[in-house]
Amino acid sequence: MTPATRRPFLPLTGKALLDSWRSTLVWALVLVSVLALYLPLYPSMAGPEMEKLLASLPEELIRALNYDQIATGAGYAQATFFGLLGFMLTSAVAIGTGAAAIGEDEDAGLLELTLAHGVTRTQVVLERSLALLLRMAFLMAVIYAGVLALNGPSELGLDPGILFQAVAQFLLLVLLGGTAALLGGAAGGHRTHGTAAGALVAVGGYMLNALGNQGEDLQWMHAFSPYHWALGGQPVANGVDWGALWGLAGLNVLFVALAVFALRRRDVGGA
Repeated sequence: MTPATRRPFLPLTGKALLDSWRSTLVWALVLVSVLALYLPLYPSMAGPEMEKLLASLPEELIRALNYDQIATGAGYAQATFFGLLGFMLTSAVAIGTGAAAIGEDEDAGLLELTLAHGVTRTQVVLERSLALLLRMAFLMAVIYAGVLALNGPSELGLDPGILFQAVAQFLLLVLLGGTAALLGGAAGGHRTHGTAAGALVAVGGYMLNALGNQGEDLQWMHAFSPYHWALGGQPVANGVDWGALWGLAGLNVLFVALAVFALRRRDVGGA
């Protein structure tokens, strides 16, 4: 095969990343802006101000939002960003990317055209899963750098090594919504199916954690919440939870494998 006819390496991954780089940069700026808005507030709220804030909130809400940990720098960073706004924003990116990976192309009638160019269904799923992973990994690198840059000025006292572990575990949590969306799109054939599947995993995990925090009788719900697996052990303060890490990684791999199976078994415009 001559250089002129050699096929590019990972063509679908490269195209997906190229098509989304502008929106990825916008999301990166949004995440940095949120970090710059919330983390520097910690010094002014620590101490009596924090106690007043907690006293003004219902106990059930404090437990649901994990605000019982915000008296420390690590607890504040986890509760305000990783456990709430950061989770919501990055999950939105992951779910949107995963839902579009198969479902959007099929809605537009482009998936059949892609398959007609000598690309296998397995390749479509795996390469677009890799694009999802790389996009989210880039945003996690931005988050890590942003938190690290604000660590000193915000007086959070975070350990860079432990923070890296926490961000890696957070990546796998957020990625789970994206791979679930990929699976939904591959199985259902429409972007809406993927969005619904990803939202079910992300929102369902959050709600199970919030309900499980309400009392000992409900703590069994934590076992079914990926959100709790990833954040219940306070990773920003304590570092990686290996059981949670491998559990989240395994679920992500399972969702991608099921997406491959679903797409290979299903008819795509007669292909």
